[in-house]
Amino acid sequence: MKKIGIPLFFQKKGFKFNSKSKPIYMKAIELIGKIIIEEKVDTISENIIPKSYVINVPDPFKSYYSRYTDIAKPSSIIFVTKNPTSFEKILRTTKKLNEEKGLTLQGAKCEVTLGSKKLNGIRIKGVNRYTEIRDIQEFFSNDGYEFSRGENYQDKDVLIRVNKFFHVEELEPGVYSDVDEENTYYVTVPSYMNWEEFRKYTFEIKNNSSDSSYDIAKGIFYLNRGIVEMLRIVRPEATVDFLKKIQKKYLDKMS
Repeated sequence: MKKIGIPLFFQKKGFKFNSKSKPIYMKAIELIGKIIIEEKVDTISENIIPKSYVINVPDPFKSYYSRYTDIAKPSSIIFVTKNPTSFEKILRTTKKLNEEKGLTLQGAKCEVTLGSKKLNGIRIKGVNRYTEIRDIQEFFSNDGYEFSRGENYQDKDVLIRVNKFFHVEELEPGVYSDVDEENTYYVTVPSYMNWEEFRKYTFEIKNNSSDSSYDIAKGIFYLNRGIVEMLRIVRPEATVDFLKKIQKKYLDKMS
């Protein structure tokens, strides 16, 4: 008998299939955790508070030339602050902003490592237009946040650590789909990798693969009263089989 795969529509809408191929609703869960990513970033110099420091983290699947058009939607931006800010405070301000302005922004605490510098930041997702950034930034400023003075650069390699909430559905044991972020998935791994090990394994895996068109980062979930190590994979409409293949490649390297 031919095996019936799970249609992507049902995966996205929160369904899984039982042994008789009937859809069963799959409950979404919320977790706290951390993502560590290495990205090439730019600074934003327009539509921001003068002399402030705003970093643009581009979508890895969008071209450079579409980043700053008026119709382009920012993937992720970072307001660099003078001082560290608690995750709790950022969540409170983001909630108040969303309620007052009718937005659906996701705020998170982050740290950016740029060469020998460590920058404190507020990571924002869900901005509809680059032209809206200043209004959002001013809301945070009016709520007591102080921003660092601006710098200007393009395509700088930085390491970003983000503390955030995750809203996920488990597709299979150890394989998750992000409910809020399109084309974003997570697979668990059994033990800790430091950043250099992760970079080494990623280089080896991608250079020995016929399909390397995905973005990957490492992180953790706080789950079941402990820490679960995981990998975040960004890939348009990734299948469970594809995610499990990536997971196995890292498991083989770690064994």
